[in-house]
Amino acid sequence: MFLDHIQLRIAAGHGGPGAMSFRREKFAAEGGPDGGDGGKGGSIFLRANRALNTLNPYRHKRDFAAGNGRQGEGGMRQGKDGLDVLLEVPLGTVVKDADSGEVLAELLEDGLSVCLARGGRGGLGNTNFKSSTNRTPRHHQPGEDGEERTLDLELKLIADVGLVGYPNAGKSTLVSRLSAARPKIADYPFTTLEPQLGVVSLDRFGGDILDSWVIADIPGLIEGAAGGAGLGIQFLRHVERTRMLLHLVDLSDPVTEPEEAIRVIEAEVSGFSPVLAAKPRWLVGTKLDALQDESRREAFEALCAERGQQPIFISGVTGEGLRELTFAVDAALKGGLGYTIDPNPDTWDSTGQGR
Repeated sequence: MFLDHIQLRIAAGHGGPGAMSFRREKFAAEGGPDGGDGGKGGSIFLRANRALNTLNPYRHKRDFAAGNGRQGEGGMRQGKDGLDVLLEVPLGTVVKDADSGEVLAELLEDGLSVCLARGGRGGLGNTNFKSSTNRTPRHHQPGEDGEERTLDLELKLIADVGLVGYPNAGKSTLVSRLSAARPKIADYPFTTLEPQLGVVSLDRFGGDILDSWVIADIPGLIEGAAGGAGLGIQFLRHVERTRMLLHLVDLSDPVTEPEEAIRVIEAEVSGFSPVLAAKPRWLVGTKLDALQDESRREAFEALCAERGQQPIFISGVTGEGLRELTFAVDAALKGGLGYTIDPNPDTWDSTGQGR
């Protein structure tokens, strides 16, 4: 099961107490102080790991404590430091303090780590308090407490392109045709129950093998999603970090008109996040192979024209329009997203640039 939000309780280690000790040797029966310092407590770190894509490792264990520092010893021997704890999380994890709501970290790079609970400092041994007026100090410090926190971890997947649309609009089919991802596909709504990521490589369509981008599919949205209806609202956070959105509209749907499908999704996206609503969004007419009523195609073209966009038509079944869409998205991502698709596939070369 996909887990993208969880709460953890962490406690860093307590610092070890300093020692009170005096040097006692054969020819120094009343030697000076030699109590060593206590070891510092272990700290707790979070580190981003590209190999992870869910917070599932923390489903059953949510309390973590680092090791305590050991007590100092005579002979000015310092106590051993407590062991640190390293927790690995997926890229895109946002860490908040559960009590204050403060954002403590956003782990967006592989290998990036952050200390979220620092171990307590070890106490000073009595040797540190020796002076000209106090030759035999008996004072020594206890170790300091380590920090404790309750953390809210929220995963926001990192992708270049996010898919939005009604349930059964063809999002999962598109991901499966453009990438190696294999989401569940069926001819009924809500087959996608959790986000899916796929890497789209242009060499699949004759382009450069080095050119690729990441696409994210989330469960379909329905009217009222921004208020909690349906499944998609739980996962809209996963397309907040995308650079652009593809809004898929099922042109074969005999019940919902394209205008209605577009209006509902635009309203739900805007209701969820103004930042998400401001992202570049292309309308994509899907299931062209199953289109029965040409008036629906004409209506979709008119809606695209109102938004200053050339219409994009694809079929996940026959593959029609997929190559053109792939190269157009790649060109848009490289060119600052100020690009609209050229409907003529003959104008594309293998690099995705116009001839």
